[in-house]
Amino acid sequence: MMKTNLLNPPYLYSSLTRIADLQVRPFDVISLPQKEWETGDYVVGEVLSPVPVNPKLELPNGRLASLLEGDRIIGAFGIRRATLEAVGEWQSIGEDGRMDNMTCAGLFGKVTSKSYLLPPLTSLQYQGHVMRNGEKVSMKGFVPTIPHRNYECPTIMIIGTSMSAGKTTSGRIIVHQLKQLGLKVVAAKLTGAGRYRDVLSMGDAGADFIFDFVDVGLPSSVAPPEEFRVLVRQLLSMMATKKPDVVVVEAGASPLEPYNGSVVLEELKPHICLTVLCASDPYSVVGVCQGFGFLPDLVTGIATSTSSGVELVKKLTGIPALTLSEPGSLVILTQLLKDKLGLTGEVPHPTPLRVGLPTLKN
Repeated sequence: MMKTNLLNPPYLYSSLTRIADLQVRPFDVISLPQKEWETGDYVVGEVLSPVPVNPKLELPNGRLASLLEGDRIIGAFGIRRATLEAVGEWQSIGEDGRMDNMTCAGLFGKVTSKSYLLPPLTSLQYQGHVMRNGEKVSMKGFVPTIPHRNYECPTIMIIGTSMSAGKTTSGRIIVHQLKQLGLKVVAAKLTGAGRYRDVLSMGDAGADFIFDFVDVGLPSSVAPPEEFRVLVRQLLSMMATKKPDVVVVEAGASPLEPYNGSVVLEELKPHICLTVLCASDPYSVVGVCQGFGFLPDLVTGIATSTSSGVELVKKLTGIPALTLSEPGSLVILTQLLKDKLGLTGEVPHPTPLRVGLPTLKN
């Protein structure tokens, strides 16, 4: 039976509110002048007509809920710079207060550029800021304070030539194979725009703990690099407290995009034991390698969906490539993981990837 929130009027809470206590403590909603707005502010938007076909909102538990005209959503102001979908930011919201749900996670702003392949986004009307005792309630107010811990964890880094290149699928498979080796695994998504599904899927694959940039109060990782660097170090400290045997890190988008992937690579470089590049096509592998000046240990993703793609990657770059959906590739992948982590013993026979398993919260 659905519980009714007796503290506040009925709202739909986006997954960007999952670090907050908005569902269990009362608050006010007050309209503020735009000069007082900031990234990470929790705000209320009302769904406007025309409503797109089957619009969705990602809830704090990761479930997708359907939206109707007039629904009031609580999300957060943020910035998106997606190469294949939408570009926008809260700073572009006009005096009329019209804005967009730029991702279904409740990332609010005004879209200024959108791919023609992307379906219409949900339009919202700004209703006001979430307030308590006359103060704005924002994401950064829910970041826990923990003692600093040096990050010295063996790390598997997954990067991409672009968004939608197969990083999350590859991460799930890698996490699953590491758990088959009996290791304690932390999985994290350190850059991108707020969505919960990616790290949840790595939890479903067996990760013992999951993290992302939302845990340090960011709706997306588009931020001034040095400001982001401080928050990444805080997040790495959180991850280190779990004392994992290995960490699997996904950097959303590509390191050349404005999501601060280069900062993540700089911070983790001393600890990376394996780099996996997920490519959208074989030629993009060459572009990222030349543009960023590094060679990955393995190429996979959309570019290696067929044997022809695998062969072309090898021909163009000489880098090993695998179609991870093929069972035979799992044996090769697992041996590579063992070699890079310095593990000994026989490679276990691969088992099917699990889905829908309970996820341990961070």
